[in-house]
Amino acid sequence: MRRFLLLLALVALTTAQTAPPPTFDSLYFASWWQPLAPGLEHGIYRPPGGAELHVVRIDPTRYRFRVHYHPGAPQTLDGWRAELDGAAAFVNASFFTSEHTILGVAVIDGVVYGRALVNQGGMFQVIGDAVRVRSTRLEPYQSGEPLDQAVQAYPMLVVEGEALIAERTRNEQTRRTVVAQDRRGHILLLATAESGLTLNELASYLAHTDLDIDNALNLDGGSSTMLYLTPPGLSVESRVPVPAVLAV
Repeated sequence: MRRFLLLLALVALTTAQTAPPPTFDSLYFASWWQPLAPGLEHGIYRPPGGAELHVVRIDPTRYRFRVHYHPGAPQTLDGWRAELDGAAAFVNASFFTSEHTILGVAVIDGVVYGRALVNQGGMFQVIGDAVRVRSTRLEPYQSGEPLDQAVQAYPMLVVEGEALIAERTRNEQTRRTVVAQDRRGHILLLATAESGLTLNELASYLAHTDLDIDNALNLDGGSSTMLYLTPPGLSVESRVPVPAVLAV
């Protein structure tokens, strides 16, 4: 009996020593981060599906945000880059009509353009030094709000740290553009250069990364997805000209 117990102990010890270590799911962590300037970083994530997700993380105490809009006169990435010479980064913003006017509200230096989306989506906004990404379903936009800069789009992907999974949404895998805010107050600009994520997949993914996202808003994607970052001169070019961008 004693010999049998000793044999069991040896087997258990051998098993404990040869058991594989716990797995670490690297999908939800940046494969690469590069500091570009104080308060400005560029990271790369690789979510399921193979779409490389570029993330620009910005300290809003060091940078200003401004919306730019040319109704009826959209521009390519090169056109916006020439106009916004000196900007640290920019992404495409609102959805727009075939006449290249925005859907939803945009606010530029306190002047309001467009018509508010009702009971859907969210808003990136600037009031003085305060920068926020908010759900306009939870906090509906009110005419006359003292906004300095703002852009409205849809849908919200993450609200208060939780993925917002829509029961009815276009379940296509395409390029994506997102503006988000983490729990430390940083603003995140995100874009995929290639197709690969549905909206629900993206929402679920963002809520589980180490980015610690509080709120995330989907901007126009697909052929409109556009990101420019300098340095290092990273470009995700849109396939069509766009009439509005959010610039840093």
